[in-house]
Amino acid sequence: MIDLIATLQPLVVGAVLIWSARVKLVSTHAAAAANRSALARLVGQDRALPAYRLLGGMEVTLGGLLLLPPVLRAEALAATVLAVAFLGYLAYARRAAPTSSCGCLSARPTPVSGRSLARAGLLAVAGGLALLATEGWSTALAGRPPAGVGVLLVELAAVVALSPELDHVWLLPLRRLRARLTHPLRGGSGVPLLATVQQLQLSDAYRRVAPLLRSDVREHWDDGDWRFVGHAARYQGRLVTAVFAVPLTDREPDAVRVAVVDNATGHTLLSLAGTPPAAGPRLSVVPA
Repeated sequence: MIDLIATLQPLVVGAVLIWSARVKLVSTHAAAAANRSALARLVGQDRALPAYRLLGGMEVTLGGLLLLPPVLRAEALAATVLAVAFLGYLAYARRAAPTSSCGCLSARPTPVSGRSLARAGLLAVAGGLALLATEGWSTALAGRPPAGVGVLLVELAAVVALSPELDHVWLLPLRRLRARLTHPLRGGSGVPLLATVQQLQLSDAYRRVAPLLRSDVREHWDDGDWRFVGHAARYQGRLVTAVFAVPLTDREPDAVRVAVVDNATGHTLLSLAGTPPAAGPRLSVVPA
């Protein structure tokens, strides 16, 4: 199996290099991407774009050589050296210019992250494995197509997963789908949490305890016709929790109630607009 994996590495590395070169050579946003990258700090603002284009030329040339048979060991070695050099550049960029953009697989402004470093490391390992190849990748794919396609899909999926600049292609749509399916801002009653927060922030009870609050919503739950919302707070030098009770069937802010509960003892230290209903689960107190 290791022979098959090694044989397919030139295809993986070559495809990634050509994709990366496309951004540097063809994209209309190449100049902006170059100026946002650490190249501007490394070689100067005026030389950033030429250096960016030069790197793209090296990538497309080497990527094309890796994709076209036969794959020579010198080509695999060059790919490994390039990946290691790029890993060093990303490490420099993260330390010397942490706000700079990677400019790797997309012109989108994407800071260098641990995922970017891991991707460069993956390409370096792939280039090293390519040195062990004993035949061309086309021959290997023709001889063992299911296994070969499986290896390619796994590696390309790893490259995509380690590429923050490609998150808008797959990760953000997945998050939107999850939000549509799980309705994270809805409680058991179907009333959006945002609507509850807006109601309580308009209430007199909220305005009177607002100076005590030290957090946004920490926890919430529904019980009958009430929604309970907890905020971390500090009262008379104590760590406390402000528990608001908001009616689900009454949209009037004046109907909101609040109690300030001591985190250490669980005793109610202050109650405004009446005492919140005692029924329902207790709030797990979170220190401010």
